[in-house]
Amino acid sequence: MALDTRTDRRPSFAGLLWGSTVGKKTVMAVSGLVMLLYLVVHMLGNLKIFFGADEFNGYAHWLRVVGEPLMHYEWTLWLVRVVLVAAVVAHATSAYQLSRRDIRARPHNYAHPSPGHRPWPRRFAPHLLLRTSYATRTMRWGGIILGLFIVWHLLDLTTGTVHTGGFQEGRPYQNVVDTFSTWYGNVIYLVAMLALGLHIRHGFWSAAQTLGVGSRARERLLKTLAQVLALVLTVGFVSVPVAVMTGVVS
Repeated sequence: MALDTRTDRRPSFAGLLWGSTVGKKTVMAVSGLVMLLYLVVHMLGNLKIFFGADEFNGYAHWLRVVGEPLMHYEWTLWLVRVVLVAAVVAHATSAYQLSRRDIRARPHNYAHPSPGHRPWPRRFAPHLLLRTSYATRTMRWGGIILGLFIVWHLLDLTTGTVHTGGFQEGRPYQNVVDTFSTWYGNVIYLVAMLALGLHIRHGFWSAAQTLGVGSRARERLLKTLAQVLALVLTVGFVSVPVAVMTGVVS
């Protein structure tokens, strides 16, 4: 007689958290805030280009030696890269899985309601549903645009694979000027930064709600902060290609 050797294994807390909608939203919120912190620092570093080639190239070199002698050359930079990759993967995976759940859970019989049928309770307003749908589409397509931009950005200014004008290792100032001296480089960057602004505007507010920071009393403050962050980051990043196009940086 065969013995049943199977054991009743309960799922771990991490498994339960990841398997739940709340858990996935929490992962999205935390990973999004990690990336937001990086974007603030990255924007401030980009603005050093306005102080000249020596200042900008010196900043790029400092990124590779920060933490020495405790950390070897580029160790800190690679640590930051690993954390960012993990945050991007966690954010994108959570977003995709939540999107699939939303599609599966969405009723399909309200698209063409029968005469006299009310597809939503009276207390709900159609404009609220349209607003939610618009925000969802904006976040979804914005995320796809940003994902493609990250790949292009790395291949352009980190590896030099798609860089036009002759990629120069150790001369990031000239590489940036070369990129934004082309019309397509400017178009790609500007579209991506506009998508980033919209993503931050809605994402920061959503993250605050998910993490329990939002409340009716803080609603106006959080929405204002989300709009300010989105505007500052968008203007900060966009100012670099605009400066190259106008000859302020050359």
